[in-house]
Amino acid sequence: MDLQLKGLKAIVTGGTKGIGLAIAQTLAAEGADVAICARDEAGVRSTVSALAELNGACASGAAVDVSDGAALKAWVERVGSEWGGLDIVVANVSALAIGNDIESWRKEFETDLLGTVNLVDAAMPFLAASKAASIIAISSVSGREIDFAAGPYGVFKAALVHYMQGLAHQLASKGIRANTVSPGNVYFEGGVWDWIEHNDPALYERSLALNPTGRMARPQEIANAVAFVASPAASFISGANIVVDGALTRGVQL
Repeated sequence: MDLQLKGLKAIVTGGTKGIGLAIAQTLAAEGADVAICARDEAGVRSTVSALAELNGACASGAAVDVSDGAALKAWVERVGSEWGGLDIVVANVSALAIGNDIESWRKEFETDLLGTVNLVDAAMPFLAASKAASIIAISSVSGREIDFAAGPYGVFKAALVHYMQGLAHQLASKGIRANTVSPGNVYFEGGVWDWIEHNDPALYERSLALNPTGRMARPQEIANAVAFVASPAASFISGANIVVDGALTRGVQL
């Protein structure tokens, strides 16, 4: 299937590792121009160099903390202006804060929710001019089921689903789609489940046992879903929450 991504312009936050990196690589391999941000400047530079080698894509990046609203908006506006538009925005960054302390609640609010809102607000003038405008927020199965991440992480992941579905209805007449993709447990070297495996093996084994596939997802499996939903090939999908969890969750999504 031709995803019709060639020549489209995409922004991916948190694009240097894990799910974000896989999304950026997949979009670039399909011919989209991709701009990424992350807090690690060296990681951004090396990732941009690698992305530029994929299928002739144009790649750029900057060291940006998405919880800094002014810095995030300035970067998005700069990319959109330099590239002459934006078609796809992917809000991928998460604070991954599961504690029940006030600081965890603050981090999740400022990073996951406001980071997404500020990204969308800054990109909106460019998306409004696009013929293939698509907004994707990376949520989580923790946003639809009560698990060990109940608390700030789960609450704000659920809020992202509500926010995206609201945008879908508000922006449909303008030709702008909005969706969420909700991964289950995703394992990659240096990721949270890699850390848990080595530091809390009991939690790792319990979590692994919950999935009937007997394994956790790979970042590429999430990226494949994101690339499709973000693409013009999914032109009539909007307001959806695409769960990619290997049948981990049991709740019926009506």
